[in-house]
Parts: sequence; structure tokens; C-alpha cells
Amino acid sequence: MFDTPQLIAEIPRLRRYARALCGDAARADDLVQDTLERALHKSAHWRGGTLRAWLLTLMHHIFVNQWRHAQRIEYREVADLPEPSVRAAHDDALDLRDLERGLAHLSADHREVLLLVALEELSYEDCAVVLGVPVGTVMSRLARARDRLRDLLATPRPATRLAVVK
Repeated sequence: MFDTPQLIAEIPRLRRYARALCGDAARADDLVQDTLERALHKSAHWRGGTLRAWLLTLMHHIFVNQWRHAQRIEYREVADLPEPSVRAAHDDALDLRDLERGLAHLSADHREVLLLVALEELSYEDCAVVLGVPVGTVMSRLARARDRLRDLLATPRPATRLAVVK
């Protein structure tokens, strides 16, 4: 059984992963809320080990269930997202925008595995547990996700013209 401070300590990571997964702050907060509710309701099912991996597994199952039941969570384009509160350097901001757009074009399976390994820094084994797939599937999806993202980021985007407002 875990205690409340342990659960509270995981909320920022859950929010970060949910936001990256959903691309929308409101939907991500709903997903985190559903995950925390389920964790509290099913706390007797936690068998020890890494609380974070167990919570991410719950979140994954909730996300997949919502996807399957036509309550589909759609990844939104970066243009629909609010600006970050801390402005990055211009080039960094453009790189971040391109990365977010690239993630938006990945399949949900590829985006999940890439985010779990790269953003959440889970091992392949922990990622496999979270997603409920063999380790080989994680490695394969990760390789394809990286290749696809690399291709998307290498493709030059057409220059957009900015309107000058006076």
C-alpha cells in the first residue's frame, strides 16, 4: 500500500506525460484525475515495485479505453496550445514547435513509447509493463518512432509569412 505523499509526489510526472500524450492541458488534467481516482480505488492491487510505473500503466489503460469508446483524445497541433510561460530563445522555440508538430504526426503507439522512454526515462522493461507489450515490441516501436520523427523533422516546412500589425 502506498501513502498519500508518495502519490502526490508523482502528480507532476503524471501531468507532464498526460500533457505530452494528449497535447491539451484540460484533457491531460482529466486524464490525471481519472488516473488518481483509479489508483486510490485500486490501491489494494498495487504489488509494490515502482509506483510511477504502476500509475503510468493505469493512465495508459484509461487513455486506451477512452480512445476505444469514442471519447477519443486527439493530439492537438501546437498552434492550438498556449504559449509557454517562459519564453525560450527564438531558435529553441522553433525547434520545440517543430518537435511538437512531429509528435502530433506520430501514431498513438509510437508517441506513447517515445514519451515513456525519452521524456519519462523509463527502461524498456518498465515501458513494456506500462504498455502491456513485450520488450521487443517496445524496442521496435521506439526505433520506428525515432525514424519517423527524424524524417518529419528533416523535412523542410514551407516558410510562413507573418503579417505585420501596426
